[in-house]
Amino acid sequence: MTRQKDPLRRLTANERDELERMSRAGSERADRVAHAKALLAVADGASFTDAARIAGRRSRHAVAHLVARFNTVGLAALDRRHGGGPATQYGMLERERILQELSRAPDRERDGTATWSLTTLQRALRTAPDGLPAVSTRTILETLWEAGYAWQASRTWCQTGTVVRRRKAGPVEVTDPDTTPKKT
Repeated sequence: MTRQKDPLRRLTANERDELERMSRAGSERADRVAHAKALLAVADGASFTDAARIAGRRSRHAVAHLVARFNTVGLAALDRRHGGGPATQYGMLERERILQELSRAPDRERDGTATWSLTTLQRALRTAPDGLPAVSTRTILETLWEAGYAWQASRTWCQTGTVVRRRKAGPVEVTDPDTTPKKT
């Protein structure tokens, strides 16, 4: 057995509990489950090769990279990273700007519409003085999805998980507390 260049650091109690929970979770993504199993196996003294086999993988090198990343960033090592392609161009401020524009009611004269579509929202963002001159409809769509919006049959964007109910006292806005877990 070869010596490991970067052995796994000692797990904290919280990290071990989270890894064990994740390794047994049926609703968790398969790659996260496999990574959790591999890290637990290494923490319990298995070699990188055996840990890969326990996790249902073949590469001891991938386990070595996972261990090195876990030593650096902790449980964030289980999350996916950017998988290639162009770098992410718009950060949180730009995404907030997109949502801010969506929350503004469109002006029929200036925007040429009564309800936002992806292209009219894109046009408004590109022409605004503080807007985003190169924003794509794909970026807008993904931002809206991440914020919990869905395109409705009524041709409008609607916040999902929120509904207005009629009560004796008047209309009440009700929010489903399980909206985020249902989406993932």
